[in-house]
Amino acid sequence: MKTAPTPLALAAFVVLATLTGCGTTVTNEPRSTSRHAADATEALSGGIRGLTGVKGKASDSGPGVQECSGKDRDTYFRIFHKWSFYPASASDLDAAMRHLKDGMPEHGWKIVEYGPDTSRNKNLTLVADNDEQKTGVHITQMKKRNPPKLSLMVVSGCYRVPEGQKVEHF
Repeated sequence: MKTAPTPLALAAFVVLATLTGCGTTVTNEPRSTSRHAADATEALSGGIRGLTGVKGKASDSGPGVQECSGKDRDTYFRIFHKWSFYPASASDLDAAMRHLKDGMPEHGWKIVEYGPDTSRNKNLTLVADNDEQKTGVHITQMKKRNPPKLSLMVVSGCYRVPEGQKVEHF
């Protein structure tokens, strides 16, 4: 299921990019090909999915490559993975968010924000950083959507491709 990013998702992306340090002047970014980093980010998303603790279905959207602000786009990149989780029962949304809030810290995630957003629906949101993985996630519980879902955006920090290689954009 492919969807166009909403203004809220784009704002979350900017916040996560800032939280994960992309665009800083640090020159010791981890080195990776964009494909390998995308696979790692997708696996990290799968780990988050497992922490929901409820049955359901995840969208099949894949990760993408984004530039690191102020850096050479052929050498530096970050990965984003926007996807949705649809629990088997709408009543499982609260349990999924509770499991994420309680379980993520045990897996290296630091919860930096938890509570209702400023939308008319006052959607419950969770923002977390994983310093070891240099990744952030923004999760929004969307109870009033049809079907109800969790909307997730995972964003990595900046990577640098190995010497002699260029970023593969997808």
